[in-house]
Amino acid sequence: MVGWLNTSLRRVPAWLLYILAPVPVLWIYYLGLTGQLGVDPAKRIERELGLWSLWLLIAGLAVTPLRRWIGLNLLKFRRAIGVITFFYLTAHLLTWLVLDVQFQNVWADIVKRWYITVGMAAFVLMIPLAATSNNWSLRKLGAGTWRRVHKLVYPIAILGALHFLLLVKGFQWEPILYASVIAILLLSRIKRDSFARSWTTTKA
Repeated sequence: MVGWLNTSLRRVPAWLLYILAPVPVLWIYYLGLTGQLGVDPAKRIERELGLWSLWLLIAGLAVTPLRRWIGLNLLKFRRAIGVITFFYLTAHLLTWLVLDVQFQNVWADIVKRWYITVGMAAFVLMIPLAATSNNWSLRKLGAGTWRRVHKLVYPIAILGALHFLLLVKGFQWEPILYASVIAILLLSRIKRDSFARSWTTTKA
């Protein structure tokens, strides 16, 4: 089954994801503009785009574990997933700035509201990843430096999970579930990296 899926995915070009990426954003805004998102459509749009950002972040983190655990090869899509994640984060941020707070007391909100502080930190850390997600940057930085820069995805994922946990009021399972999935994916990656370093040291 996995072999058949890998064969099928090899025929799917990665650029197709860039074409499909705006569709959910346009649909969410359409629902908001047509009054189908409740009494506070700006908040609902902001939430939906934030969830999409988190889903995509998890999808990017899952590429390596899925290949290692079940043999599913999605590596060709990882760069596109990362760039699209930044696109959704930007849409999430702009919705907050333009439709929610309307550029009023922005700095005060960033400083006083911890969930906004954490979310903004995640967005800032995402900028160098998005800016270097191209072959030119890989050549200029070199593979080692480029990989170190892209390990920023780990603190970004932690901040994304924390942003959601701080945002909700009271005890809710949804943010805990996402935080748990991110923790599992990161721990599996740390364990693998630690094993690789230990093996290299032993061989040396």
